[in-house]
Amino acid sequence: MHFAVRTIATTTLLLLTGALHAQRAAITVVFDTAAKVFTESLPLGNGRMGAMMYGSTGKERIALNEISLWSGGEQDADSREAYQYLKPIQDLLLAGKNREAQALLQKHFIAKGEGSGFGSGAHVKYGCYQALGDLFIEWKDSAMPVTEYTRQLDLENAKAVTRFKRNGQQIKEELFADFVNDIIWIKLSSSGKAGIDARLSLYRKEHATVTANANQLIMQGQLPSGKEKGMRFASVVQPVIKDGKITAEGNVLHIEGASECWIKIAAATNFNWNTSQLIAPDPLAQCLHYLSATKAMQYAVAESKSAAAYQKYFNRCRWQMPANDAVSGLTTIQRLIRYNKGEQDLALPVLYFNFGRYLLISSSRPGLLPANLQGLWATEYQTPWNGDYHLNINIQMNYWLAETTNLSSLAEPLHRFTKDLVIPGEKTAKAYYNAKGWVAHVISNPWHYTSPGEGAEWGSTLTGGAWLCEHIWEHYRFTKDTAFLRTYFPVLKGAAQFLQSVLIREPKHGWLVTAPSNSPENTYITPDGFHGQTAMGPAIDMQICRELFNACIHASAILNTNSDWSKELQQLLPQLAPDQVGAAGDLNEWLDDWKDAEPQHRHVSHLYGLHPYDEISIVRTPELAKAARKTLADRGDGGTGWSKAWKINFWARLGDGDHALILLNQLLKPVTRMGIVMSGGGGTYANLFCGHPPFQIDGNFGGTAGIAEMLIQSQEHYIQLLPALPAAWSGSGSVKGLCARGGFVVDMEWKEGRVTGCKIVSHAGGECKIMVNQKLISFPTIKGQSKKISL
Repeated sequence: MHFAVRTIATTTLLLLTGALHAQRAAITVVFDTAAKVFTESLPLGNGRMGAMMYGSTGKERIALNEISLWSGGEQDADSREAYQYLKPIQDLLLAGKNREAQALLQKHFIAKGEGSGFGSGAHVKYGCYQALGDLFIEWKDSAMPVTEYTRQLDLENAKAVTRFKRNGQQIKEELFADFVNDIIWIKLSSSGKAGIDARLSLYRKEHATVTANANQLIMQGQLPSGKEKGMRFASVVQPVIKDGKITAEGNVLHIEGASECWIKIAAATNFNWNTSQLIAPDPLAQCLHYLSATKAMQYAVAESKSAAAYQKYFNRCRWQMPANDAVSGLTTIQRLIRYNKGEQDLALPVLYFNFGRYLLISSSRPGLLPANLQGLWATEYQTPWNGDYHLNINIQMNYWLAETTNLSSLAEPLHRFTKDLVIPGEKTAKAYYNAKGWVAHVISNPWHYTSPGEGAEWGSTLTGGAWLCEHIWEHYRFTKDTAFLRTYFPVLKGAAQFLQSVLIREPKHGWLVTAPSNSPENTYITPDGFHGQTAMGPAIDMQICRELFNACIHASAILNTNSDWSKELQQLLPQLAPDQVGAAGDLNEWLDDWKDAEPQHRHVSHLYGLHPYDEISIVRTPELAKAARKTLADRGDGGTGWSKAWKINFWARLGDGDHALILLNQLLKPVTRMGIVMSGGGGTYANLFCGHPPFQIDGNFGGTAGIAEMLIQSQEHYIQLLPALPAAWSGSGSVKGLCARGGFVVDMEWKEGRVTGCKIVSHAGGECKIMVNQKLISFPTIKGQSKKISL
């Protein structure tokens, strides 16, 4: 009997240990060396402040960010005379003279002045997102060897830890971004008394000065706004020690003989979150206010409260897959390399999924700016493409995961940003199109730039703002929040009115089309050999028109408003240029069946109707779905990181989980290149950041959204469980907290590819239809209640 009890206990311990290994493998990013480059550092953030831990045992670097820190400022980039050239450009397009139309557009229908500086706007009026600076921690005994080094990011607790042994002492560096007190905390500790001896310094290479007083490092600066002075900013670093002493030496603080040291980091700018303007209050005073509020606070208390606030988001949605003991002792890069060789690691996609949700929680906070091309994290002073808001997929992809993975409230910055584009967008609509409503083109910044770009080959896409409106309508579809819809209905209406105003009738079929526009960043070849971008009625424009018009029609009915205008839209819908299948069986990207100058271009914009919109469906439009499949086959599986992420979503919508997994596996391919690569690139860096290359966060967010699409879909007016489950994941698994349109939250388990258990929570009430194991089930629900489905 005694032997049996011991056996059960041992077995239980082994099971618990195995479960713990499985859990850690899915929530921990692991290194066994310090970071040499940005894409090996560990990112932390609370939506406003960001930090990157490098983990050096000699001179530790903590790269710092503040999400509003931008050079540049408000500018008038609208060409006031541009509208005079609208009809001449349209007439040339109608006459088939695209070459002449594009030349005229490039001369008169682009941004006034320097625009975005062609993506290098740090020193022009457009500006760019910039690094705040670096905190350095220089250890006194850095020349001595270290052992037992580890560096880990815990996604479950939003905390990074570096550990190592030196000179007989265990040294630990802990870092978290405080979701409650809005500062960064670092804790340095040693196993022995008086083990902390280090020098603290703040650094920024330009536009800042650093000073030190008895117990603080203070950085203050002001960025340029073109030839003028722009945003002011400040950061304060304040150490608190146990034992030992702190002394100031010039602009450095020296910590001697401490057993423990807490380092509190505050940062602020004079950007007004409500008006998106620069204001007078002193950023330094705001930093000191943050620190004063935590004066009597213990590190452990702050850490516990911050983790609880973070976990309210993170724990809403959790995906579990079987563990593989073979990966339990590996670093993340070792797992990526192993996985790329085809070896099994079912927890690695789960880790990537968790990391994507972690990044959105850490870089998007209600009331602040939306996540940008870098999310929140950058070490550059001229970030790639200005680190701005690209409206032809990138900022939208950042938020694809928000609704499906139970982070709906974190999309608020995107919704509000869209609303704030209306007033400047109305001016741009008048200046270029003499049109009603509002427009935003391809790029934007914190000052709500809505003008075209400075190049015809990319800058005249006119549906950027309308695409943003898709997120407003989707938020309603997922939440059924009519108060939200009423607040944002004018935004939808203004975007739709603009599209109404710019539609012209093309001569071949008599369809209504947009003009002038382009299919984002892609090039066609006309029969006479012209390589161009300026066109009328590209497929993505017409799909967005249909989506937005339909959204406004439904919203008008829900809110019982604008019925006459709704009828106008209903009459326009059948006149819009439809999706067309080309001679090769693929979907046409342009109004005519023209050849692609780059057949495997990274953008696949004409499949917008497949994802994120849902007008192309294997259920409702099988012929168009077949054409979409042919298009994807022709485009191939290559491309940048975010392009691969979009393709995961495409293949999931086509119900092909195995091909979606092929793309996910490619997205998880280890990347070592840092330069800009537009084709044949893509993959994942050692810290799980997406490699465009270079780093661009939309691939992380798009990949996470794609995984969710493989597990659940709801665009067919019913919920589909496991609509694109790959064979490799079919053995067993579970997920809780995925969201579906209609206000439903789903938990489920599966085995051998079949759902074995399911629970539905209704946040809005009403009928629930669910496709599970190829069977359609329908039942009424009551708001706030749940229902278990017996299988």
